[in-house]
Amino acid sequence: MFTDFFFELKAHGVPVTLHEWIALHEALAKNLAAASLDRFYSVARSILVKDESQFDKYDLAFASYFKGIQTPEQIIDEILKGLKKVEALALTAEEMAAIEALDLETVRRNFERQWREGHYNEHTGGNRAVGTGGRSTQGAFGFHPTGVRIGQGQSRHKRAIQIAEERRFKNYDSDVILDTRNIRVALSRLRTLLPEGPEDELSLEKTIDKTARDGGEIDLVFVKSITNAAKVLLLMDAGGSMDPYVELVSRLFSSAKAQIRNLHYFYFHNCVYQDIYTDMRRRSGFPTWEFLKKFGPDYKCIIVGDADMAPTELLNRNGAIHYFYYNDVPGIEWLARIRDHFKKTVWLNPRPAYVWPRTDTVDMVKEVFPMYELTVDGLTEGIRRLMR
Repeated sequence: MFTDFFFELKAHGVPVTLHEWIALHEALAKNLAAASLDRFYSVARSILVKDESQFDKYDLAFASYFKGIQTPEQIIDEILKGLKKVEALALTAEEMAAIEALDLETVRRNFERQWREGHYNEHTGGNRAVGTGGRSTQGAFGFHPTGVRIGQGQSRHKRAIQIAEERRFKNYDSDVILDTRNIRVALSRLRTLLPEGPEDELSLEKTIDKTARDGGEIDLVFVKSITNAAKVLLLMDAGGSMDPYVELVSRLFSSAKAQIRNLHYFYFHNCVYQDIYTDMRRRSGFPTWEFLKKFGPDYKCIIVGDADMAPTELLNRNGAIHYFYYNDVPGIEWLARIRDHFKKTVWLNPRPAYVWPRTDTVDMVKEVFPMYELTVDGLTEGIRRLMR
């Protein structure tokens, strides 16, 4: 059943597996969808989609596969011209129960057949045409346990088949720019939970085990608390060509502070030279060599910047953009020192990857650091690399 829907999901980039597909069919066999496309949508999504960043891709695949049921706007407009408003059909509970609920494929074929044959002009009552006040699977102000609501404007029985075209989860698309919630979800993968500190947390399991071994005499066992042991450095490019991305980088920064206890953050402009800064205006800072000495190789280093600068800023001595700032060591060498010092370092670029080739310095920086887009996918891939 719905074999083509499986391939539609695959085509839209939803990584559904055969195991999950079998689980969906088991759910349908137990009537968990109850012949409702709305419930089928929710049941299938909960089984087939493992990551909320895939929700929008799921919506698109769902809309594509069930488009004959949802109906394009031009078809709706065409049908509406032939429908007229009537008094809503009122049936008793027994009469409603007597109408057979149809499977989704049958409903889809019914609608397509009635539309192709033009059965939607002035039909009132009846059980076949696209009409009003009837018992057919499509129309308005009537009743059928499964059907397509057209021209009614609002739900009466919560049974109509219409759902996916609205793309409820567009904000979860992993290709869109990050919002704070998505950033937190991605950064949560950085957390390394390890026992740390004094043994001040009661272990119920170990207490029971030791008490049993000691013949019933209660012996409390304490262990170290499980804490987030991730150690992260966040280096952010500030000013100039990064100005359009201030809000995005701020979201990343605020999310990182909320998710990572041991986080240290610093700023630079275009490239890191012999100084690194503790404020965005770069008025307060300390030498980069001191920064490397202070933070050990076990820190995971995330650098955020567009890597867009003049090649001389990256390659030349005294090439820094600020006139009175002299750098005896080229910026590219400082970047290499950062890479060599920390075991795990990635560069996140807020500019879309398709524009990177337009800037020579992006390729130069990519030779030093693995670079990822600052999107959900890019941040996720970057964190996976940090955690390897």
